[in-house]
Amino acid sequence: MEVKKVVCIQCHNACTLAATVDGHRLVSVEPDKEFPGAKSIYSITKACPRRRNAIEYLYHPARLNYPLKRAGKRGENKWQRISWDDAFAEIASHIKTLIAQSGPEAVATTSGTGRTHDEIRQRFFNLLGSPNHIGAGAICYGPMCAMGHVLFGWRVFPVVRSDTKCILLWGGGGPRYWDVFWKAAKRARRENGAKIIVIDPRGTDTVKHADLWLQIRPGTDCALALAMIHHIIEQELYNKSFVENWCYGFDQLKERANQYPIEKVAKITWLPAQKIRQAAEWYATLKPGATNHGMGLEHQANSIQSLHAHFILSALTGNIEERGGDIFPTPYPGIIHEQEIAAHDRLPEEQINKTIGGDRFRLLSRKGFDAIQSNVVNLWGNEAYNRTSYECFAHAPSVYRAVLTGEPYPVRAMITLSSNPMVTQPNTKLIYQALKSLDLYVVVDFFMTPSAQVADYVLPATTYLERPWLWTYSGIVGSERALPKTVVGEYDRRDDYDFWRGLGLQLGQEADWPWESLEAVYDYRLNPIGLTFQEFMNQGGFLSAPKEYKRYQKIGFATSTGKIELYSKTLEKLGYDPLPEFREAPETPYSRPDLAEQYPLILITGARVQPYYHSEHRQFQSLREMHPDPVMEINPKAAKKLGIEEGNWVWIESPRGRIRQKCKFFDGIDPRVVHAEHGWWFPEEDGAEPSLHGVWKSNCNVLIDDDPDVCNNISGGWPLRGLLCKVYKAED
Repeated sequence: MEVKKVVCIQCHNACTLAATVDGHRLVSVEPDKEFPGAKSIYSITKACPRRRNAIEYLYHPARLNYPLKRAGKRGENKWQRISWDDAFAEIASHIKTLIAQSGPEAVATTSGTGRTHDEIRQRFFNLLGSPNHIGAGAICYGPMCAMGHVLFGWRVFPVVRSDTKCILLWGGGGPRYWDVFWKAAKRARRENGAKIIVIDPRGTDTVKHADLWLQIRPGTDCALALAMIHHIIEQELYNKSFVENWCYGFDQLKERANQYPIEKVAKITWLPAQKIRQAAEWYATLKPGATNHGMGLEHQANSIQSLHAHFILSALTGNIEERGGDIFPTPYPGIIHEQEIAAHDRLPEEQINKTIGGDRFRLLSRKGFDAIQSNVVNLWGNEAYNRTSYECFAHAPSVYRAVLTGEPYPVRAMITLSSNPMVTQPNTKLIYQALKSLDLYVVVDFFMTPSAQVADYVLPATTYLERPWLWTYSGIVGSERALPKTVVGEYDRRDDYDFWRGLGLQLGQEADWPWESLEAVYDYRLNPIGLTFQEFMNQGGFLSAPKEYKRYQKIGFATSTGKIELYSKTLEKLGYDPLPEFREAPETPYSRPDLAEQYPLILITGARVQPYYHSEHRQFQSLREMHPDPVMEINPKAAKKLGIEEGNWVWIESPRGRIRQKCKFFDGIDPRVVHAEHGWWFPEEDGAEPSLHGVWKSNCNVLIDDDPDVCNNISGGWPLRGLLCKVYKAED
């Protein structure tokens, strides 16, 4: 028996675990009690249903074990086994042909959320010469990271401590968020009288512990933040010394905020004016204060503007780099960070300019990445290269349209790693048509998915238990390879480094892949601090970054002005409004009253539901029993008017299509709003067309519009909340 240190990446909490293995068999996975800070997360990790089902997850009979090649037509669910060597050779041959005909930009890739090493993917595509990397990061975490760098020159992370006086939780409720942050918030309230403010259209679990709940109209968060900014400035509640010395563009912000008086915004947001005042005054005067947000801000049409205004609140109140406030999680210095591995310098300017959607949606494109990085690297040096790959994308809706139309040029091949775009991307019908139209489609995943069913090759990926990991955020955390990736006669899976390197070698990239394994890559990255990856793991697998507050007093901020840019010079340079501005979303009762006559309800989607994570884990009986059906939340009063009873199956219909989910009465939602769960498909149903594992039945992305004209004008993010729909009882 051996105990291996691993990091679970089945969600973004990245909990450290101790995996007990007997040879090549997993015996158990328990919380790692030896990890620094283990006490603060032990109860969370212990209770996690995904940790408890690790053995079922690893040994599930539906796991992909060997490479598969399509044996029938796409979607027929007919496959033949193929070796890895043959798969690499055949896929590379197809890619060479397509590049010769249409250029490397004709090959695109899709990524998911935290299951893969995106710096490795980007290395392959930068060497290949294609800028067309797309994925969910464009609406999940990526915008937050980018706007943190735009305003402050670094990512911002709230750390609630015993002396925190105010916690502003902007969305992010529900079971998934009962994590370290929320535990600390409740403790600060209990022990120190801290005030908790929750802004959320749904009365989630967090609301039960809130001192003030603002039940906002979905999609109007930017207007609310600007009204709070206006009140704080008008009442002179802002931190005058901090703003004068460390903020740029206050006068311009004040002028913009004057357009959002509380009484006006109260009508926009459906909120009582007094609640807006109270929230602004508590957050401005009870210090230090910390503010966190869920994905609600990143999932709306006003995503970038909302994040901009949200971060301005932290700056105006001086809660940046304060103990008990919002801090910069500086990574461990000295090591080689992700960006060097990504080899961004190898993608020629000519190819960067071919990024699909990059001319229109520039912030999360390579152009935006470089504009921000030019400031960041000057201040942070080597540490600046810890910036996440989630900030460098092509525009996904435009890429799928290029597949279908050939405009601005043809996209003819796509490689998907652990992202299942048929379930995770909006406008499912269009995604389906695009994937079916490709000359080559390759999927690497843990299980067969609706997306994999329309692929030419489906290749088996390793889980977090079968590969190492080096995670750099605030410090370094390592994860050993607990189990082999290949057991003769049982399975032959590969981690994504093996995949990209193996394909790269077939495409003439030998000189650029000197490391034979992920462990060797990590040896290279740790070499500057005198450690091999194994030595690092032997000494605990953790190195903490130095903790220091108010570093800006010594070095300033990593922006063009050296200050927090309330008025963003970076956005201005990229050709956008340098200040936040609220815009009514393209499809609401106010922007489309004509459409609202037929679709009178506001639809929100995307809330996290335990025990699932996005579209994962619905194969497992132990987890499925916890939450067997897709659930739609509706206020009982609204349901009564529609003749719907709790437990009824109902149709949710938008102008794009309709899906079926099970009705749940929920008093914590406005009668004008309904919520549909995301990520639903049915692995137990037929994989062949037309079913594709039931992808059309309850998948909320069938309802979502991804037209570039409705996407955020700065980032290109597609709105998942604030759309119009109608609900009616399903007779069957």
